Amino acid sequence: MSAASAPPSVGISVHDQVLNVSPGQRRELLGRIADAGLDHVVVADHVSFHGGTGFDGMVAAATALATEDRLDVLIGVYQLALRHPMTVARALASLSSMAPGRLILGVGVGGEDRSEVSNCGVDPSSRGRRIDESLGLLRRLAAGELVDHAGEFFTVQAGAVLPAQKPEVPILIGGKSEATIRRTVDYGDGWLGMFVSARRFAEFVERIAALAADQGRPVPARHGFEVWCGLADHADTARELVAEKMRALYQLPFERFERLCPAGTPAQVADFLRPYLEAGARSLTLVPCAPSWAAGVDAVAEVRQLLAAG
Repeated sequence: MSAASAPPSVGISVHDQVLNVSPGQRRELLGRIADAGLDHVVVADHVSFHGGTGFDGMVAAATALATEDRLDVLIGVYQLALRHPMTVARALASLSSMAPGRLILGVGVGGEDRSEVSNCGVDPSSRGRRIDESLGLLRRLAAGELVDHAGEFFTVQAGAVLPAQKPEVPILIGGKSEATIRRTVDYGDGWLGMFVSARRFAEFVERIAALAADQGRPVPARHGFEVWCGLADHADTARELVAEKMRALYQLPFERFERLCPAGTPAQVADFLRPYLEAGARSLTLVPCAPSWAAGVDAVAEVRQLLAAG
């Protein structure tokens, strides 16, 4: 996909601002995002990250979907390894019935906080295999299939989740390992990239297409890119805004992320993102760090307008 072939879907991460406010404030915030012309919002998912932080991604998605029906919702990314695929399939079917065609599920391997994984009764070294097995079951259950399965981690006897998802919830595979490429071809509708350069993004898209072609399978093409960014009138201010938030969340020096996290005016951030559209990204999600929440929404909307204009 080129930037000129179709306008990109541009969205904004809303996790904390949507969940930790009153219902009235939530309606106002999501309404502002929709009024600004943005296409989707992203909510996160963690059970207990770095000592207890988190919020259930399915609950967050249901909240956003029910509050503002003009916006799609991406869970980015869902900690699938920590859940049983039958209960996940039920949640997806319920949300699909409630808001058909508006939910996208991003799935990552996770494991940045190993205690989050082990405290859920999962061996951190097994999470990749668990996700593969879960994704295979989710695909079968999404179609309303009666499933008999005896695998390494899960046993399902005459299991079904009805009604079938119509339309089926798209699945984007997060990560940047070799397994991510194979997993996207085997189970995904596309890849969800983060903390990669535009050159690396293009390489992943090309390798996913090549592997799918080699296997005679449909090419997953619903690729997305999620990016932290600072947005302000001056680049120095924007950099400090994004650096402060990322240091607090990841507990790492910002310099480790800086070259992949644009900071500046909406025009400067749009310039940073255009190569990702040329590389094959069909959707972009910004995690804005701005002087205020309202200023962040307005700035992301301006980025969207600049990208749509070419």
